[in-house]
Amino acid sequence: MKKYKIETIVGIFVFLGLLCIGYMTVKLGKVSFWGDDYYPIIAKFVSVTGLRDGNPVNILGIEVGQVERITMDQENQKAVVELKIKKGIKIYNDAIAAIKTEGLMGDKFISIDPGGSGSLLGPRGTITETQSPVDIVDIIGKYAFGEVKKQ
Repeated sequence: MKKYKIETIVGIFVFLGLLCIGYMTVKLGKVSFWGDDYYPIIAKFVSVTGLRDGNPVNILGIEVGQVERITMDQENQKAVVELKIKKGIKIYNDAIAAIKTEGLMGDKFISIDPGGSGSLLGPRGTITETQSPVDIVDIIGKYAFGEVKKQ
């Protein structure tokens, strides 16, 4: 009888461990089973160098979403970035999206100035005012080879 008691306790611990591992996998993987609390926004950039799916989207330094997908609009020669923004975050139609870098060699993220005009940008709305990332290698190359003029 004692053998079955120990096996039962071990089985319960293994089950609880697997349950915890499953929960952490879902939470860390940002998987949602019960509906999304996000809405899509589109931003069009001339260049998205270094930006990847899953990179964060910040407003006022607070993470409010992430990059969902990056595609190309061949007709207008622009990169189309689809963003997931948390519901309840208001973005207006005069918002400005910029691709920035965390630190000197860090990952890219999108920083949005939410704007303030009267009309809100709805789901699948497009941010037209964008700023592409600064290429630090080009800047260093211009400075190193004397293409930067001193004033």
